[in-house]
Amino acid sequence: MNGIKIIGMDPSLSNFGFAKATLNPATMLYTVDELALVKTENEKDKKLKKSVRKNSEDLERARALYEGMVEACRGATLAIAEVPVGSQSARAMASYGVCVGVLAACPIPLIQVTPSEVKLAGTGYKSGTKDEMIEWAMAKFPTANWLLTKRAGQMVPVAANEHLADAVGAIEAGLKTDQLKQAIALMRGLREAA
Repeated sequence: MNGIKIIGMDPSLSNFGFAKATLNPATMLYTVDELALVKTENEKDKKLKKSVRKNSEDLERARALYEGMVEACRGATLAIAEVPVGSQSARAMASYGVCVGVLAACPIPLIQVTPSEVKLAGTGYKSGTKDEMIEWAMAKFPTANWLLTKRAGQMVPVAANEHLADAVGAIEAGLKTDQLKQAIALMRGLREAA
């Protein structure tokens, strides 16, 4: 059985991170082939804010996230997503709803992992920080196309890498799920029967 194309996802309304990878089903090891980030921004110009309804803006942002997800899933067999949990404000709940809705429209089978499972898989404990996740993921896949900027003459990672790192972490957490193991067994059985 050849490598399986999978995609890790870390959704948010502003930054949706994707990690495209190839999984070797015999060894359960994977390589990151490409990282991608879909960014959406809410309207900051006060004059434009007054002329654009918030729900219209949210709808446009949701479309951009959906289109980015569909494009990222092209050629992949399985997706593994960090599914958000709860929120602490009405605005955060709206973002949560958009993310869950976009994930529900995933065009390929989706394996769900929690934010705690992602942090545990990446840092070794459930309360891992964003910086620790970035450090772990960049150390594990140093040649991946991480987002870098030049500061004081050196290339350094940008904060938005947290979404890419969490997408890699989603894959790492997904490898431990029974769902993924069952999906691989089913694919293996189908290929042997053909």
